[in-house]
Amino acid sequence: MRVFILLLSVLFSQSVAAETVRLGDRWYEIALPAKARGAPLILALHGGGGDPDQFAKASGFARAATHAGFAVAFPAGSGRRGDRLLTWNGGYCCGYASRRGVDDIGFLKQVIDDAARRFGVDGTGVYLTGMSNGSIMSETFAARNPGLVRAVAGVSGSMDTSRLRVRGKVPALIIHGTADTMVPYNGGQGDTSLTRTDFASVASVVDAFLAPWGGGLAETSRVIDRKDDGTSVTVTDYQKGGGVVVRLMTIEGGAHHWPGGRKARLDDGKTQEIDANTEILRFFAARP
Repeated sequence: MRVFILLLSVLFSQSVAAETVRLGDRWYEIALPAKARGAPLILALHGGGGDPDQFAKASGFARAATHAGFAVAFPAGSGRRGDRLLTWNGGYCCGYASRRGVDDIGFLKQVIDDAARRFGVDGTGVYLTGMSNGSIMSETFAARNPGLVRAVAGVSGSMDTSRLRVRGKVPALIIHGTADTMVPYNGGQGDTSLTRTDFASVASVVDAFLAPWGGGLAETSRVIDRKDDGTSVTVTDYQKGGGVVVRLMTIEGGAHHWPGGRKARLDDGKTQEIDANTEILRFFAARP
């Protein structure tokens, strides 16, 4: 009984209270830091087939972000009525949202405006991150709306670089595994993908976000390999004016997952070398 009570106390101490806000037939969940007024806002987008609550719990991102002083909105994608398997229209992917041409760019702008008005958070420049289909959507939004975005971080998802160009300077962090069989690192159709999307390569996404910065970029690289888990992480930084404008974290042998998340210790290819929450929040905090 004592162990059970201790376990419950640990679980509850790790949870973060989030408020659900309806916007017509869509919604978002938001977790606020101790000082919400003027707090920087992150939009955290779930993967295809997920939902805000699922992503918040699986990633643990709300607790880490609010502790660092960020407000975090977890918007909901779209699906058929009553369907909890939600997707984003990131152009060439994915599912219901893409097939129906859902205006997710417009919806995310609604979320930003509503969160700023309702909770007093800073909506003048936001941060975006996401997993898989959520990564695709985050990168797509940033590419089309650079004036609204302070930085973007994509995990295991690559936007459609054949049709998109990044319209302005957006600092970008890209985390992707070389053994990802859903969204392949080198592009193409994934062996275990639930769609028939011909995904863009990670290299093309890096090039797209580098393009607006022009020439004179310095490139450095380092390797993280501290754990005996069959993976390593190559960190490639592209710098201009003394600051990193694009960071690529290539997980050698890494699968399709959120590093450090709740399911990150179950199977092969789940790296223990980095924690996505830590890397993303560090990258965002350096770009106020």
